[in-house]
Amino acid sequence: MIKIATILPYKENYTYTNAGAAALWVRDFFKYSKYKKNNYIFGSTLTKDYLTKNYINVNLKNNSKFSSATIQYCNSLIKKIKNKYDIVEIHNRPLVFIYLKKQIDSKFIIHFHNDPLSMKGSKTVKERLFLLKNANKIIFISKWVQKRFFEGIDQKLIIDTDVIYHSIDKEKRLSKKNNNIVFVGKLNPSKGYDIYRDAVIKILNEFKNWKAYSIGDEKRNKPIINHDRHFELGYLKQADVLKFLKKSEIAVVPSRWEEPFGRTSLEASSRGCATIISGRGGLSETTDHCVTLNKLTPDELYKEIKKLILNKSVRKKLQIEGLKNVKHITKNTTIYIDNIRKQLVDLFKINYNKNKIRILNIYNVGQKLNHRLYNISLGKKFTNGFIRNGHDVLEISDRDFIKQNRQLSFLGVYNKFQSYLIETFKNYNPNFIFFGHTNNISLETFDQIKNLSKNLTITQWNEDPIMPGLEVAKKNLNKISYYKDYVDHTFITTDPKVFKKQSNGLKNVHFLFVPVDKNIECYDVFNLTPRNDLFYALSHGVNRATLKTGNNDPRIHFLNSLINKINGISYDFYGFENKEPIWGTNFYKALINSKMGLNLSRGIPTKYYSSNRIASLMGNGLLTFIDKKTLLNDIFNSNELIFYNNINDLADKIIFYKNKDEVRKKIARNGKNKYFKLFNEKRISNYIVQKSFGKDFSLL
Repeated sequence: MIKIATILPYKENYTYTNAGAAALWVRDFFKYSKYKKNNYIFGSTLTKDYLTKNYINVNLKNNSKFSSATIQYCNSLIKKIKNKYDIVEIHNRPLVFIYLKKQIDSKFIIHFHNDPLSMKGSKTVKERLFLLKNANKIIFISKWVQKRFFEGIDQKLIIDTDVIYHSIDKEKRLSKKNNNIVFVGKLNPSKGYDIYRDAVIKILNEFKNWKAYSIGDEKRNKPIINHDRHFELGYLKQADVLKFLKKSEIAVVPSRWEEPFGRTSLEASSRGCATIISGRGGLSETTDHCVTLNKLTPDELYKEIKKLILNKSVRKKLQIEGLKNVKHITKNTTIYIDNIRKQLVDLFKINYNKNKIRILNIYNVGQKLNHRLYNISLGKKFTNGFIRNGHDVLEISDRDFIKQNRQLSFLGVYNKFQSYLIETFKNYNPNFIFFGHTNNISLETFDQIKNLSKNLTITQWNEDPIMPGLEVAKKNLNKISYYKDYVDHTFITTDPKVFKKQSNGLKNVHFLFVPVDKNIECYDVFNLTPRNDLFYALSHGVNRATLKTGNNDPRIHFLNSLINKINGISYDFYGFENKEPIWGTNFYKALINSKMGLNLSRGIPTKYYSSNRIASLMGNGLLTFIDKKTLLNDIFNSNELIFYNNINDLADKIIFYKNKDEVRKKIARNGKNKYFKLFNEKRISNYIVQKSFGKDFSLL
């Protein structure tokens, strides 16, 4: 379970007697958090009527010229929380963050409750850029506060921050109301209390059956309201304030100050008060059902209060709409906060940069093949998925590097490639090396790289078949086993149980299904009108553009037998009957011109194995046929993928679905939807990262 230390400003009272806005924010979201059992709140409070039991008080000595209260507070916090918490949340004190960050190895969230430009540690652009770079997340209580923080800063960086508003629990029904007008807050001119005074005296003189109330206090510069139907209640506990608002008709928030948020208007509107606000700062973000003053003057406020008194239907509508449509609800917002916390936790115990890893992805990019493999390249899909999940990726194409430096002898190119890998590793400092289908990395290179980074994780992948009786499978087994002493994890496209007896001591072998990518498998053939019935594409290896002559391929014999059984079917087969394999755009032009696709792979049908063409077929919305012995019916049902028992069964089903267009389209659509749900590039890439770093993640 995630452990969280929440740090309040040391002057913030976390008590029933005198809780401040930040204290209430923390209390409210603690109440519903799934992490509440492991969340401790730290502050420095003189009284002991704490809002929650998880509060830990930090006692400070009398300030001296040798030690500021902030430094005392930070030093005490370090002793209490160092190496004990996954996340440290600091409220409204960027200076405390700067001090603690140097001493504590945790994830940090900074919460801004006030204007950042008025606070030490965030006044300058340089200071705010430092916070953006070094905090794991910055949260603001309103868009207005967020906007202030980003003055003079590139707006694209906003993506690394969040806005989380003060929130409140909803009331079920509108309470019986008294003819009360209420002001809640500091009783000073910055809150517009003098504006309230002048307006409400006129109202009380004019409407004898109404009363006015002020809730709050102010030691200095407090305007005085002299009227026998005005009552100053002083400071009340929040629960008592809410009870009073429930029974009141009108609430007024005429603040001159640029309110960072304005909790009073949220509370008043949620309790069914017809609420009037000034619109300053973040006040307009508190409720969508209120009156906003056009001018911040006593006459304007008097005019709007009078309208609400005289027009009961307008007043009631505001009250009901505010009560029913609370803009920020505590339970919902707490879920959002907990999700942020969960994403921040360093599940993998490695050196994350904001929980995002640097990945060195080594595979055959295919430059030397003019990128004709882009649509079936798993390496490209992995990169897309990693990046879309927020990680950083540096791609290295081993075969292209060697091809481009072929003027050297092979040994010279090979050694140059090793040097290139090592120097690139030093510069990029990845957390994760991910490679597939290469033996161009020497074992000595891996030795050097592992010495450079003790926390490095290395994972390999392989999409080729692993099955008995297939010559290419034997070679593939040797390739996979070559790095057994260096890789932490291996992903294969066959059920690992098939591989277990042949694994040669390779550990942590996981199943990998061929991913689809939203920008690659981008067609919906079930919505098109293809000319042909059945598509199939065969090749003798993706690095060959043409077929091998004299190759005795069992798939050819299967296709010859099949076409004799499917009279009346318009088939479009490639790598067959002197039609060479097709690639890239030509592959797609042919594929989307057929209604159905045959997924026929090399070798004996084996549990879960399929050539990567299955992604092209199902991912682009063709009705797809596959041998039942692949056991893919563990994943897809008969309303998503068509399974055949033998060649006669396949022929019968091809003929059947040719004449059942609506059924074909429905199954093809279901198949595509299921495929994209389970095996899209983001989910597959996340699965690879999670498994590689030791987190349990079920793909199926």
